[in-house]
Amino acid sequence: MPQLNPAPWFAILMFSWLVFLTTIPPKITAHSFTNDPNTQNTEKPKPEPWSWPWY
Repeated sequence: MPQLNPAPWFAILMFSWLVFLTTIPPKITAHSFTNDPNTQNTEKPKPEPWSWPWY
């Protein structure tokens, strides 16, 4: 049974991982996020008092 011989399948596995690891990480690191969380104001807005009557 050829499935039990690890020589060709191991080489195919290693070659495919080599291709994946050389093509995918640059695509992921080149991705730019549209919402930059650092540009938001860090101050909390002061809440305004509630002017409704309590009756």
